[in-house]
Amino acid sequence: MPLPAMTHSSSFLLPASTTTPPPNDAATTYALVVLNQRLPRFAPLLWARARLRVCADGGANRVFDGMPELLPGEDPADVRARYKPDVIKGDMDSIRPEVKEYYSNLGTNIVDESHDQDITDLHKCVSFVTRELPVPDKSNLCILVLGALGGRFDHEMGNINVLYRFSDTKIVLLSDDCSIFLLPKTHTHEIHIEKSVEGPHCGLIPIGGPSSSTTTTGLRWNLDNTSMSYGRLVSTSNIVDDDKITVASDSDLIWTISLRN
Repeated sequence: MPLPAMTHSSSFLLPASTTTPPPNDAATTYALVVLNQRLPRFAPLLWARARLRVCADGGANRVFDGMPELLPGEDPADVRARYKPDVIKGDMDSIRPEVKEYYSNLGTNIVDESHDQDITDLHKCVSFVTRELPVPDKSNLCILVLGALGGRFDHEMGNINVLYRFSDTKIVLLSDDCSIFLLPKTHTHEIHIEKSVEGPHCGLIPIGGPSSSTTTTGLRWNLDNTSMSYGRLVSTSNIVDDDKITVASDSDLIWTISLRN
């Protein structure tokens, strides 16, 4: 029995004036999670696309400081008031007191979960989004995560682990340089490439375990029933040639692609 197909797209990075979304994108509901790293240049665009905006602890500092820096032609006070998180959630060990007070006075819901040290702030935020955002079909939910890449390597690996913990939810980790998401082995995958904003460099990485069979189309160097594992072949520094990439594998894979400036 053939596996169901899952479609992926980075159309959320296209300018707001774009009027022809790729297949299935019109039905997508976006949520935004901000972690404690520098905001990428496209943060205001993704903020506008999201139905729910959640800051993980020190991510609130990044919004408070970073949004006015990304919009230098506007009054900082107006920018801060406009870019108000719906929820701030986490250990509360990184958010500055004045930032916490500012957003609390604006009505942001602040949830202190310092009692739970067994899971990461990103895990807590993703759990909150999947539980609280009213999306009838969860396959139409896509969680965009800013600040998940860069900084400490153990934090990055913890964030990638969240992709595996929530493998039935579309989660995209984003930086100024690249995007990362999981391709679960339970599906085949169609990745629609937005060449104006991403590529050409890409990679398929078997982080969760070895793959004995991965097949792709649309890449410069396609895989044909190819095995991949750490210590052997890993598909890095590949190139997207086509507008649509297909991937089928017997293992969960991480897809990553460069983002254009």
